[in-house]
Amino acid sequence: MTDRIFPSLPQDPQLLDLFRLFPQAMQPLLEYHDRLLRDESPLTVGERELIAAYVSGLNACDFCHGAHIIAASVHGIDEGLFAALMADVETAPIGGRMKPILAYARKLTLTPARIEPGDAQRVYDAGWDERALFDVISICALFNMMNRIVLGAGIVNDPRLRGPEDLEHRRRRMGSPGPDPHRAEPSYARLAAMISPVTS
Repeated sequence: MTDRIFPSLPQDPQLLDLFRLFPQAMQPLLEYHDRLLRDESPLTVGERELIAAYVSGLNACDFCHGAHIIAASVHGIDEGLFAALMADVETAPIGGRMKPILAYARKLTLTPARIEPGDAQRVYDAGWDERALFDVISICALFNMMNRIVLGAGIVNDPRLRGPEDLEHRRRRMGSPGPDPHRAEPSYARLAAMISPVTS
């Protein structure tokens, strides 16, 4: 009996291992990550990575939660913030403009059929526009999907636990913040160059 969901993956599999095994949809998926998380948006790159990490935490997806805490920290978000966010957004030390955003992401993740116009209105009342809300919805949707791919494939370990060398390599892959906090160089699509299909 195997101790892995996909026996051909290594012990402690990482997302890149899964992409190497099943590369067929990898390129457009990584490009979509860059469109949502690196292209220009009313939300900063750090705020978008924060949403990705928060949604992943709600889904108890330790791999994605840890990976996007790392990415958020590269783009200016304090890693120490996340424990407080997961405990209670309302009491977490985060700016008031982000609280209705995270409340929307939480509701869309946990009880999506209960989303109503009042949830959107609270986002607008905090000073965000329709583009910002659509970006929040899209990031939330992407990471609910990614969490299920990752957990469904048995990728469970937080990448922050893999050691300092791996952590530094992951930080470098996330790209460097540029002069405009609302956009950054693509960093997800470049992962495609690191992946070659597994051959038998």
